[in-house]
Amino acid sequence: MTSSAASPADLADVPWADGTWTTAPAAVRIHDDGMDVTAREGSDAWRITSYGFVHDTEHALVAPLPQGSAVEVAFTLDLREQFDQAGVFVRVDAETWIKAGVERSDGEDGLGAVVTRGVSDWSLAPVPGWSGRLVTIRASRSGDALTVRARVDDEPWRLVRVAPLDPDAAVAAGPFCC
Repeated sequence: MTSSAASPADLADVPWADGTWTTAPAAVRIHDDGMDVTAREGSDAWRITSYGFVHDTEHALVAPLPQGSAVEVAFTLDLREQFDQAGVFVRVDAETWIKAGVERSDGEDGLGAVVTRGVSDWSLAPVPGWSGRLVTIRASRSGDALTVRARVDDEPWRLVRVAPLDPDAAVAAGPFCC
């Protein structure tokens, strides 16, 4: 899987070096047009719901996400194994975070989000035909909400999730994979 940040005119580029890994991946290669990341086997972000476990081992390269700003991540979709995933990770703390993107589940790619406030809440919808194409995920912070949208190639944006987010919280966000 290849992951890279994309920034339209209304978003500012954040140098990779300004980010902090939540959990270091197995390997990272930075190049002119992005970054290649190899996830560690078994990495994930999840809290309790249905499965009873806590996983806090996602590979997210995060930087501050101030109120009224957005983060956008683009990657070529190449998921192969159950629960492989990539997208945007938004973190307040270990029990309050949102991950949004594409995840491989039951043999197909799905666009969705996990919103966690103590326990995880997962929504997912199939996106047949997205494999091998450029996927862009955007998370916008405004007021008391985080709005997530996604698109493939230059197709129109589609709404993925609107989730509550404390307007006064210190928030960090960036690309992630598991």
